[in-house]
Amino acid sequence: MDKVKEMENSFNHGISIAERKSVVVSGVKKIESFDNEEFLMDTTLGFLVIKGSGLEIIKLDTYQGNVSIKGQVDSLTYTDSNMKKDKDNSLISKLFK
Repeated sequence: MDKVKEMENSFNHGISIAERKSVVVSGVKKIESFDNEEFLMDTTLGFLVIKGSGLEIIKLDTYQGNVSIKGQVDSLTYTDSNMKKDKDNSLISKLFK
């Protein structure tokens, strides 16, 4: 179990963008959701949202934590993991009020 934690912590997080058409993200722990307009990834430094059009995964290396995406990139945004949980809780609480 400790080796898994060490491995997660050893991922260095970085982003490389080429001409808003190609993105390489390192330090990805998990891809939470994706479609051709939005990717939500859990990285070693928080959740990363990539928005654009025609987005698709070109390469996924789960061992190294690298993801390559191509398509038109419009924005990259970091969100706090607590913020994601708050959004989930607020939606559920609104449904059951």
